[in-house]
Amino acid sequence: MTVGSNMTLGSKIAWDDTVLPFQLDASDMRGRVVRLDSALDGILKQHNYPPQVEALVAEMALLTAMIGQTIKLRWKLSLQIQSKGPVRMIATDYYAPASEGEPARIRAYASFDAERLTDSAPFDQVGEGYFAVMINQGEDTKPYQGIAALDGESLAACAGAYFAQSEQLPTTFTLTYGKSSSPGVAEHWRAGGVMMQHMPKASPFVAADAEGSGATLRAADLVEGEAEENWNRVNTLLNTVEELELIGPSVTPTELLLRLFHEEEPRVYDAQAVHFGCTCSEDRVRQSLSIYSAKDIATMTTDDGRVTADCQFCSAHYDLDPKTVGFEAETATDE
Repeated sequence: MTVGSNMTLGSKIAWDDTVLPFQLDASDMRGRVVRLDSALDGILKQHNYPPQVEALVAEMALLTAMIGQTIKLRWKLSLQIQSKGPVRMIATDYYAPASEGEPARIRAYASFDAERLTDSAPFDQVGEGYFAVMINQGEDTKPYQGIAALDGESLAACAGAYFAQSEQLPTTFTLTYGKSSSPGVAEHWRAGGVMMQHMPKASPFVAADAEGSGATLRAADLVEGEAEENWNRVNTLLNTVEELELIGPSVTPTELLLRLFHEEEPRVYDAQAVHFGCTCSEDRVRQSLSIYSAKDIATMTTDDGRVTADCQFCSAHYDLDPKTVGFEAETATDE
């Protein structure tokens, strides 16, 4: 999808690259409004993906920004799909702010078989597989992982099914993304969406790594009585949103919430900034190679006598002297 905007050259909209948390007091719902601009552009410009793959990575990045901000994350949230389709894998990482007032960081990449891609819809490039959520809260903590089948009409539907099945939390996503173009402004990516979730009774994530079986569980299967009435009413309102309202070059997140949910008593909290950011470095490459012997390093050495590595997320290229890597390194640093 290509969207137009009223932005001028060099402009930066205040609510770009932010996630705004909110709750609807009258219906016991919570949610997030996300707007990605430079952060998404930063992710996608690192690669020359075909349009179908770009669309899937954009959708995954939106989901990651919303889900990452939903939990009390101390370090890293990762989303990943593994598939037997033309798009074999999409991986994203969301890093919580290192300190108060700093932005969260997000990165993503995809692995695919170009010759197997078709001209059909982006989600058609994803075959049988799974959708995984992984949470790492840092040292001295147990990593969390939950999975759900790649079942539905979109990655957003798979994420909703994950929350229903693994976390017993009714969750829905409404997203849109595409390249924005207007006179005097270089074409670039914009994306936006709303995440809606029934308020949890306890922690946002259950402690057990329970995984559902049989038929895929959906959000509507988890609500009944007054909760079902609230869920249906709020989703009916959410379904009236327009794509340009989600992208948001003219409509602020708070204006959008008032337009959609003014009778649901919306309450907003501080927005979280999100930037593109990669954690790769030469030191990390050296650390990953430190488990190899000199003999192993020799098998990784190119004909030019170098050990090279490329970051899949940001395409950074590292070129190292083989004598300086591995646990039998002759010298400590590259010449």
